[in-house]
Amino acid sequence: MSVIAELQVAGEDFALGRTLEAVSGVAIELESMVPLGGRPVPFFWVHNSSREEFEANLTEEEAIRDVTRVDELDGKTLYALDWTLEQDELFRGIQEQDAQILGATGTVVDWEFELRFPSHGALSDFQRYCNQEQIGVTVRRIYNPTRPGTGPWFGLTPIQRETLLLAVEKGYYDIPRGCSTIELGEALGISDQAVTERLRRAIVTLVSNTLHEDHTKEHQSERSVG
Repeated sequence: MSVIAELQVAGEDFALGRTLEAVSGVAIELESMVPLGGRPVPFFWVHNSSREEFEANLTEEEAIRDVTRVDELDGKTLYALDWTLEQDELFRGIQEQDAQILGATGTVVDWEFELRFPSHGALSDFQRYCNQEQIGVTVRRIYNPTRPGTGPWFGLTPIQRETLLLAVEKGYYDIPRGCSTIELGEALGISDQAVTERLRRAIVTLVSNTLHEDHTKEHQSERSVG
């Protein structure tokens, strides 16, 4: 049975994280890893306010072959990154265990990964690999979902739950707002961009695993009656 693990990894402990460390203050959300020409190419979102600094710093990195703008949406830019996987210890370990990246968000300090492993044994092997390669990995949560993407707290990760609860407690969703993302970021020790990404992902997860699920069941019931 597959197992999903939510991990925190220091950016300085793997090649892509070290490369993106140069772009201070930028919150990066991994969209997907697409195999192109025998190598995985990561696609990720970056806020447009940091776009020029982001592109300027990445072009100076030896591990980066090319950076391509793919799309723009809601104040963010989607990039494709052509890079040298062989130099990245973390992603090599993920590949060796046939794990899938369900989600990843990175800042200058650390990255949060949600990975699906084919078994608990594969997860254990991955942890041993990280220890051997001196990759600092902190396991936040492990679970076997009954439906992909769900688990405790309607699928929210502990970090997403903490951020969403704090936003409600501080009045972020009140009218007028009781606090800003900058203030939430200061309380959590992260950037305001990272706060925005966490809240967005948390809301999407809640809707997908509650309202959307009920909506799907309702339509299925209507079709069966008709």
